Amino acid sequence: MIIAAMHEPNDETRVAISPTSVKQYIKLGLEVVCEHNAGKFSGFSDSDYEQAGATILKDRKALLKKANILVCVHQPSSKELTGLSEHALLICPIEIDSSSDLLKWCCRQNITVFSMNHIPRISRAQNLDILSSQANLAGYRAVIEAIAYFNRAVPMMMTAAGMIHPAKVLVLGAGVAGLQAIATAKRLGAVVYAFDVRAAAKEQVNSLNAEFIEVGQEQSGETAGGYAKETSAEYQKLQAELIDKYARLADMVICTALIPGKKAPVLLPKKTVEHMKPGSVIVDLATARGGNCELSVQDKVVEHGAVTLIGYSNMAGLIPATASELYSNNVLNLLNLLITSPLKLNFNPEDDIIKQAVLCHDGHTLPFQAKKETQHG
Repeated sequence: MIIAAMHEPNDETRVAISPTSVKQYIKLGLEVVCEHNAGKFSGFSDSDYEQAGATILKDRKALLKKANILVCVHQPSSKELTGLSEHALLICPIEIDSSSDLLKWCCRQNITVFSMNHIPRISRAQNLDILSSQANLAGYRAVIEAIAYFNRAVPMMMTAAGMIHPAKVLVLGAGVAGLQAIATAKRLGAVVYAFDVRAAAKEQVNSLNAEFIEVGQEQSGETAGGYAKETSAEYQKLQAELIDKYARLADMVICTALIPGKKAPVLLPKKTVEHMKPGSVIVDLATARGGNCELSVQDKVVEHGAVTLIGYSNMAGLIPATASELYSNNVLNLLNLLITSPLKLNFNPEDDIIKQAVLCHDGHTLPFQAKKETQHG
């Protein structure tokens, strides 16, 4: 059985298989094939892969024809997959969308699609969760980017020339990315405030020695699965007033707030940005879904007055070696679950991970109601 990775399109710097994971796949009994320069932008050379035991191919069509399992960091187009073998397994981040050309094409080709975006948030699936592994890095890098554009020192310093006051950082959203942003900013000596609609986030924020700011009116902003959800109009009014107050005090604002399946909530309107301190910096990690800041531009750094807005949507891609290693570890853990001896892919319809994340199988979309196990090799 052959597992393959391509050179990713659209300036993606990450790669789905790292040289370290090649050795682990070989231990599983798989052959590993990578496209020429697949890991170039992550700092992995073709010789790194070959030394680990992988085969390098320059011809993508030949690679696709050989592959039983194709792993991607980016959602590929059907055009990019032309030639992929029937009954192959495609592992990539993809959303459930009945109008998706990729899903329609995969169903016609009898290709199984496993979405890394739909791993359920259960304890046994934590080591498969790319959303968490990549968001963790994005939160860290967001703070680094903010500091790069901030023209002052971050920690408090007592010097013979005078005292330097610590920078103030406001983090909006205390999920995986937000908590890592808080931790990173605290390690660098900043005073950190954080906001989240989920009451459960308060304990996590406080555990990092940051101050949790909250709306006085109690309201549950959390789904049963632990994600944020939309709140009432009255709560949103009070929330806007609270965020506006702290944004005016902040030197840096890190925006990470998302609601599953919906456009990102706008937490920093234009009028709030215009009242922020000159030289302050906003990093918006939600620009791919519209942005938490009204003025953010996806994948651009722009200025509004004296405020700098950073809108990189692939922040983890700015740390490509680490991001690739974590992503490939997530996929490796998944295949440890799916592969049975002797080298068969096993899709157990009773497994919650399979139920939620397999979007296409045997020519059917969302085949979660199947009652018997199916195999292909």
